[in-house]
Amino acid sequence: MSDGEPGFEPLPGYVEYPAAEMEARSRAFAADLQRRRTTRHFSARPVARAVIESCLEAAGSAPSGAHLQPWHFVVVGDPALKRRIREAAERAEAEFYATAPADWLAALAPLGTDAHKPHLETAPYLIAVFAQRYGLGANGERRTHYYVNESVGIATGFLLAALHHAGLVALTHTPSPMGFLTDVLERPANERPVMLVVTGYPAADARVPALTRKPLSEIASFR
Repeated sequence: MSDGEPGFEPLPGYVEYPAAEMEARSRAFAADLQRRRTTRHFSARPVARAVIESCLEAAGSAPSGAHLQPWHFVVVGDPALKRRIREAAERAEAEFYATAPADWLAALAPLGTDAHKPHLETAPYLIAVFAQRYGLGANGERRTHYYVNESVGIATGFLLAALHHAGLVALTHTPSPMGFLTDVLERPANERPVMLVVTGYPAADARVPALTRKPLSEIASFR
């Protein structure tokens, strides 16, 4: 395949590091992400929109099936809209906690979470993640999207890493059911809400559960 073949270009932006620097960079990045923690205690302190925009650009760089990028992020900073989302989420969560299996509730207990979600109003931004189940052509015809769940999951992971790298904290929230997000945020029928990413600065008295992560030996195998 030649560099001049239509639709292709030389690999842009790749930088090869010396082996020692590569290892140091990989260790530093892993150590930085190990500092990432999920908190439900947010400050109302404002965050510059430009920071969120850059984090979303990072999310948009994620790989996707056939490069169709089947995601849409709705950033909510309007207080009235955040209140509507909180009220709808708490109604859904109240029903969940009243009917969820006992083992599921037991698994959630150490995290200190319940149906009350004040952080949905306190945090400066809510980022609603939508998966585009199919695309729409110029004439309204449907276009098949491939590996939608995988693609959106990877992009959301990029987003969480970018928010952490920028110096913010984040919480992933998946109210069940979450169809209300489609209505509240007026999204089209081809989009399905996946989660809310709550982000901002941590509150001065923010606390997190005393948890440990699985070591490498339990999450990876080398053959």
